[in-house]
Amino acid sequence: MAALGGPVGPSGFSGLVAKRWHYRRSLASRVTLLTTMAVGLAVAFMALAAFVTVRAQMQSTLDASLLERAGKVSDGRALSELAGATALPPWAQGASDVRIVFVTTDRRATLTDDLGPLPLGGPELSVADRDSSSSVRTVVDSAGERLRIAAVPGGPGEAVVVASSLDPQEQVLSKLALVLGFIGAAGVVAAGLSGWGVARNGLRPVRKLTTSVEDIARTEDLRPLPVEGHDEIARLAAAFNGMLASLGASRDRQRRLVADAGHELRTPLTSLRTNVDLLAQADAAGGLPQQAREELLDDLRAQTEELTTLVGALVELARDEPLPPVVETVDLAEVVDRAVVRVRRRAPDVRFEVSLEPWLVRGESDGLEKAALNLLDNAAKWSPAGGVVHVSLHDGTLRVDDEGPGIAPGDLPHVFERFWRSEESRAMPGSGLGLAIVRQVVDRHSGSTVATESPVGGARLEMSLPGQPG
Repeated sequence: MAALGGPVGPSGFSGLVAKRWHYRRSLASRVTLLTTMAVGLAVAFMALAAFVTVRAQMQSTLDASLLERAGKVSDGRALSELAGATALPPWAQGASDVRIVFVTTDRRATLTDDLGPLPLGGPELSVADRDSSSSVRTVVDSAGERLRIAAVPGGPGEAVVVASSLDPQEQVLSKLALVLGFIGAAGVVAAGLSGWGVARNGLRPVRKLTTSVEDIARTEDLRPLPVEGHDEIARLAAAFNGMLASLGASRDRQRRLVADAGHELRTPLTSLRTNVDLLAQADAAGGLPQQAREELLDDLRAQTEELTTLVGALVELARDEPLPPVVETVDLAEVVDRAVVRVRRRAPDVRFEVSLEPWLVRGESDGLEKAALNLLDNAAKWSPAGGVVHVSLHDGTLRVDDEGPGIAPGDLPHVFERFWRSEESRAMPGSGLGLAIVRQVVDRHSGSTVATESPVGGARLEMSLPGQPG
């Protein structure tokens, strides 16, 4: 067995070169070549079948004629006329196209002409001995001429042999082969021209589509392509339009990401720079009072944490590669409980009412906790001071209801979309990317997310995960 990556033999190299050469050709030329080859094989097969059939039919006709004429020679009247004759009898005068020989069992042959002996042998002696009723075979005489000879029983211990030259038959077959070859070559040429025309006309929509796609790649104009008909080319154009729509949506999301990230990053960076400049000016002027300095440092820490959170959210959304399979069994109730504890520290002026049922999920504990934490952070952010956030987990569905202003009906389908923010949320603190992370985590766990109106007046955000009761 050859080692992987070892040298390629001559046959393998030639096959690889031929394959590369084949695929470097245009599709129209390949279709034409394949069509011509297919038609050529079909024509060759038909010509060969016709030639073999005609040859067999001519051979069969000649054999039947020779046996019939040998039978006439062997009848009683003909034999009586030939007894003791030194020349051909009257009935044989028209038989110039055949030679007649009488063979006896003692290997004696009587010729009826002076053209020389025939290469007779066992089959004819077998007929003379009555071991077989007849024989037909092809022989070559001393002059190199091919003959077809037929033998039938004659008188006692005798066989009548009739021989005919195969030259006329071979001349006819040669002309037939020439005609079939000419017709086959003409058919192959016609097939090649027809294949080229069909390929050129049939592939015109493909060339048009290719030109349009090349224009899109060059100009980045993502307008949809025109779709005509319902054939494979139309399906391909529709698929390209779907791809262009997805690409356009992705480009729009990237632009929104740049705009949102620029907006979100500008605020903490501006605050950081302002506070750092203020701290530096105060130190140059003799320093700030201790309490004011501590407040300024607290602001710097908060702004740094906000900036870190924003950068982490952007990195989380940018990481779109599939994670390795996670086989850990996680109790979603415990995950949500840990997230609630963390959010309570972040939002001390909001009260959380929690009702959790154990639900076992196969997945990633940290990712699920991050998703639950983002749902709770969103509810705490929109809840008024002293408001209540209702958290429930039943049958694998985590519901988070807040008492905030709610979500406009037109914005509900877009809440979990990447890089999307409503106009009202742009004035709020935060990255605006938390719910997109929720959907990403839930999708990785084969779950679903929903945003609706809450019965308590605010918004209800849900995430459902497949699993089983704990």
